[in-house]
Amino acid sequence: MDSNPARHPAPLPGRIGHVAGVESLVLDGRRYYFGFDYRSDMIVSPLIDDPAVMAAFASEHLRQTDGEHDRAYWAELVEAAVTQSNLVAEDADREFDTAHLGAELPAPDGHLLYLLDAVAGWDESLSLPPELLAAYRRLEFDEDDPVGCLDHCLTVVRAGEAEPGSDEWTVVRFHLGFALGRLPGNWTLLFGAIGEGIADDA
Repeated sequence: MDSNPARHPAPLPGRIGHVAGVESLVLDGRRYYFGFDYRSDMIVSPLIDDPAVMAAFASEHLRQTDGEHDRAYWAELVEAAVTQSNLVAEDADREFDTAHLGAELPAPDGHLLYLLDAVAGWDESLSLPPELLAAYRRLEFDEDDPVGCLDHCLTVVRAGEAEPGSDEWTVVRFHLGFALGRLPGNWTLLFGAIGEGIADDA
């Protein structure tokens, strides 16, 4: 372990010691780094905008398949995350702006929705409210397929084909609201505007 490591934020609750790599995204022109456990599809760190701090965080809290590494090792992975990603093929897919996020819901099957799930997670033990189950039935989706139902409803809502209070909006509001309410650390920087958009539109 390096002596006098750069100060870094605390890890996300319960997400310490993961075998993970480094990814990055750009929000409002500023690049942020984060740790990502590819085997679990799980984000394991806050958003960190300083490369040296990200390297220090990783050396303290992340692992590679061969164990721990020092800050110099992680600094190379942080630098590579600027131009490379194991999550998306196009840089444009990891560039976001707050104004756009507040005006449009995430795209079905899109990277933003994937990141939201990876940081917030879905509680498999959750008992769905009766109004949501009724919406699932009318839309002819099984409650065991929340991702498929959400993707369908997002498609309809984004196309302007669903009225406020419709089954599609019921599904979108519940699932996105549930995820947004579980955001750890400073991930509200990226997703907070989506919550505002949901409140404004339905």
